[in-house]
Amino acid sequence: MRVVSWNIHWGCGKDGRIRIHAIIDVLRRLNPDVVCLQEVAANHPELDGGATANQFKQLGGAFGGYHMMEHAPSELYKNNSPRLFGNLILSKYRITQVHRHLLPWPVEAGRPAGMPRGLMETVLDTPSGKLRLMTTHLEYWSALQRMAQVQRIRELHAEACARSRVFQPDPDLDAPYQLGFRPASAILCGDFNFAPDAEDYQALLAPIDGAPAFIDAWRAVHGKVARAPTTGLHGYPWPERPECYDHFFVTDDLASRVTTVDVQSETAASDHQPVVLDLD
Repeated sequence: MRVVSWNIHWGCGKDGRIRIHAIIDVLRRLNPDVVCLQEVAANHPELDGGATANQFKQLGGAFGGYHMMEHAPSELYKNNSPRLFGNLILSKYRITQVHRHLLPWPVEAGRPAGMPRGLMETVLDTPSGKLRLMTTHLEYWSALQRMAQVQRIRELHAEACARSRVFQPDPDLDAPYQLGFRPASAILCGDFNFAPDAEDYQALLAPIDGAPAFIDAWRAVHGKVARAPTTGLHGYPWPERPECYDHFFVTDDLASRVTTVDVQSETAASDHQPVVLDLD
């Protein structure tokens, strides 16, 4: 099973032009089973390069053999037309559930307001069984908001694990109640806007009562080898130096199955680099 996570910066490359086809070309070359994208836009002409197209539809249409799930926590309207900004999952595997969670957005005096953030969770039927896959894009400007979002992700994970322990199918229930099994085993990926060993990074990995803890997939494969940067390459003005903000985390029961975690550093199609995880 191959998963790619990538903050695509609405397809805006180093030259300031939007080239969604360049994003598509990279993804096709990587040949993933599941794609998790952040910073996908629709009807946002004010963004660099002019993101007027519906990129959710463009990307979904380019991968016709995949199932598409979208979550735009930022949903604004101008002249009754939606302007969307958020996350997208494409999956070759059958989907049995999707949950779209809004994350906390507490006010912090003296900081930019930021934007609504979300966690998209899906249950996939993979060749090795059911698996929860989650992707997110956490707050950049506010450490207070980002920590609140980390804690909420942990709460949602604990809740899902609790439900997995008590799940019993009941065909007598009405259809909306028959959500099916939601497993404890999970992959969590995205742009977390924290560097390795930051306070919120440590908080995410702390033990969780009644639930398998998250393990940094990079550490599971590479040990103490220095982490490849996922931002700050190809001459982008942000951040000030190369850094790793994009991560894969897996529940501890999956850690031994992770065979590959690699950063694809050669493309300049976004100000972030795609990250690839292989699970046997």
